[in-house]
Amino acid sequence: MKKFPEKLTPPISVKRSRAVRQKELIFSASFGAIIRTLIIFFELLGVWLFGSSALLMDAIASGIDVLSTLLLILFIKIANRPPDKEHPFGHGRYEPFIGLQLGLMLFFIGGWLFVQQTFRLSGTTGETIIDNRAWIFPVIAVILLEVCYHFVMRTAKKQNSPALAADAIHYRIDSLTSLFAAIALLFAAFIPAWSYLIDNIGAIFISFLMIILGIWAASKNFNQLMDRTPDAAFFTLVKNAAGKVEGVLGTEKIRIQLYGPDAHVDIDIEVDPELSVDVAHKISQKVRLEIQKEWPAVRDVTVHIEPYFPGDH
Repeated sequence: MKKFPEKLTPPISVKRSRAVRQKELIFSASFGAIIRTLIIFFELLGVWLFGSSALLMDAIASGIDVLSTLLLILFIKIANRPPDKEHPFGHGRYEPFIGLQLGLMLFFIGGWLFVQQTFRLSGTTGETIIDNRAWIFPVIAVILLEVCYHFVMRTAKKQNSPALAADAIHYRIDSLTSLFAAIALLFAAFIPAWSYLIDNIGAIFISFLMIILGIWAASKNFNQLMDRTPDAAFFTLVKNAAGKVEGVLGTEKIRIQLYGPDAHVDIDIEVDPELSVDVAHKISQKVRLEIQKEWPAVRDVTVHIEPYFPGDH
């Protein structure tokens, strides 16, 4: 070898795939935010007309999720920035970072509302009767939220985005909170004398669900920030991609860091111990390239060369 071999660069399709991914994620998130905003105004109209606590709790939960989605869109853009001198591994951690903050915010707001509604329930006198038409508002919200859930989740699965999948789960949870509100208001419609009490109980259930969602969202994002081992499917994907490269006789340790739009892979490959350093290096470059082609989210791959001996492990 007379000169150091040139670095193999991923095909333009990898860069294009990341750009398409970002575009589809932002479009899906924006679509959901618009529908949620319409639902909020619709439910606030119901609160103004009927004075329902359950509808108010549902509107507050949706408002928090709209804020969550808008911040998610902003941080999706930031997280997709390429590595630089101060961030050699990229900016992908911005996504789970904001997700953790939003999860904690949802938890604390849900806790505050839970306490508030519990005290309010203890002082319920039953003098207020909820209008028997109020249930219509959360039922319509359930339908719209389920449409959003399926639309966003389809994009999340297509683009392999845990962050957008988490946002899609928010729609499913929101539809459940709207369902709780609808059930409470339906009971209130059939038992007018107890309508105020039932409405407050529905609000307590919704705030409790917000607490559970906050814990779930915070833990998911915390796991990414702490480099918790991702799903086994990612390891299978990396191993199969490396195995496609001619000269790779086996793989040993595989380590994957997954956060936001980025993944970083550390892999040990086994090659013929008689190969020259030059040939082994070229194989390692092909392995890196193949993994990035199979999984465009991978920012970089560190390949360790190991000698292959049959039956050594």
